Amino acid sequence: MDPTNAIELVLLLIATATALAFVARRIGVAYPIVLVLGGLALGLVLSAMPDPPSVELAPNLVFLLFLPPILFAAGYFTPIRDFKANLRPIGLLAVGLVLFTTVVVGGVLLALMPQLGPAAFALGAIVAPPDAVAATAIFRRLGVAPRIVTILEGESLINDATALIVYRFAVAAVASGTFSVVQGGAEFVVVAAGGIAIGAIVGLGLISIWRRVNDPTLELVISLLVPFAAYLPAENLHVSGVLAVVTAGIIAGRHAARTLSPNARLMGTGVWSVLIFVINGFAFLLIGLQLPGIIHALTAFSAGQLVGLGVVVSATTILARIAWVFPATYIPRWVSAKLRTSDPPPPIGAIFVISWAGMRGVVSLAAALALPPGVPDRPLLIYLTLCVILATLVGQGLTLPWIVRRLGVVSGSSLEVEERVARQAVTDAARQRLEALVTEYPDHLELVDNLRAELEHDAGHAAGPDTDRDLDAEARERLEHQEIRLALVAAQREAVIRLRDDGVIGDEALRLVERDLDLEAVRAGA
Repeated sequence: MDPTNAIELVLLLIATATALAFVARRIGVAYPIVLVLGGLALGLVLSAMPDPPSVELAPNLVFLLFLPPILFAAGYFTPIRDFKANLRPIGLLAVGLVLFTTVVVGGVLLALMPQLGPAAFALGAIVAPPDAVAATAIFRRLGVAPRIVTILEGESLINDATALIVYRFAVAAVASGTFSVVQGGAEFVVVAAGGIAIGAIVGLGLISIWRRVNDPTLELVISLLVPFAAYLPAENLHVSGVLAVVTAGIIAGRHAARTLSPNARLMGTGVWSVLIFVINGFAFLLIGLQLPGIIHALTAFSAGQLVGLGVVVSATTILARIAWVFPATYIPRWVSAKLRTSDPPPPIGAIFVISWAGMRGVVSLAAALALPPGVPDRPLLIYLTLCVILATLVGQGLTLPWIVRRLGVVSGSSLEVEERVARQAVTDAARQRLEALVTEYPDHLELVDNLRAELEHDAGHAAGPDTDRDLDAEARERLEHQEIRLALVAAQREAVIRLRDDGVIGDEALRLVERDLDLEAVRAGA
């Protein structure tokens, strides 16, 4: 395709994604569902043109373009406290269920088409990891119990790495024709550990750089480069680039409250939101756009065969999750009386909602498109992946709100309580610091009194710029006013961060209060 036409097509896709997301908001449907259906409609229109444009990306660019930013953002916003509290169910889903789905889907497809060999299990790994974007969008709008949202987000954070490591081994087995479970298990551990190590190095390096850079634009540019700085070295060293990016994101998110400047945090929220939307919009549209072209490449199969295979693989993928989630919920509690006491079984409705929320998306698409040309029946595997994505994202996604309402899986969120605790701590810290500032700045008692009065009804104040002792008296007074406010906001910020570090509040409550502190800091000239 001509470069100019390619740019025009990309701009068309972004504009289309924006318009469809607006439609999704108006009709109350998760935007990935509308984007997939819109992409399918657009693909049918483009395929009917005399000279239809090609929309397929080069396989080696798919992972690089789609995954690192999305995974870094997911790691950055991971609520560590809630993640740790739900580590057992998250691990059972993110590791156990991925392996189970890979084996079940691969086994069923291999029974139907023995000529595929290890490629059948490559497809199992491709469709194994659910994408939490659509599910969490639905759950947050409906007020689903926070623990369900946390489990699904935690699952989505780790299952990509599990699935893509298995995917790598399956593709290698296609090339070599052999596979050893023992050797594969040992390599799995090495690949995972190597990815985590590289991600930790990159994440700690990012924190060190952030501490030395006091320019919001540079801080944001660096944050945009870090996902690729973690992913590329890991992949070149043949370890998990996914785990490297996720690890770097988790470290960055954990330390951003102390290392990023207020301006960078405020700007970063908007910049990263736009970036993730554009990537998701492009990817979900691409899912629909791929289907007509892929079907045209499957002339060796009849329409009945294609429909039958699509239904069987999609149903197997959906049923495998249901078959895993219920035993994984009850068996550990049957085995452990301690677990039964400390964490009683959730309502059956909550278990079913988790089992029904396995919608596939961007990662499955990227893995399918990245299949090497030498893989047997590559167009068929991509087609089956698209069938699973459509069946789960559209079929399950459209029915999920009804199921949630029908089963009554809603709960009052503890976020409001945590936010009140955080804001009270912020106010108390400011009051304590203010009393000390009375002796440090005896010439500004009027300001101190005003601030004391404001603290009776306001939790956020902040301040600003570097000192310059050679300023005139009026400028010095303004500067000292800012220093007083800066001292207050520093005490407030440290108080709320300590609450987060001690597990009293979660990351989401921290960020709600932190945003107010950042806004006050920017107003004061920080």
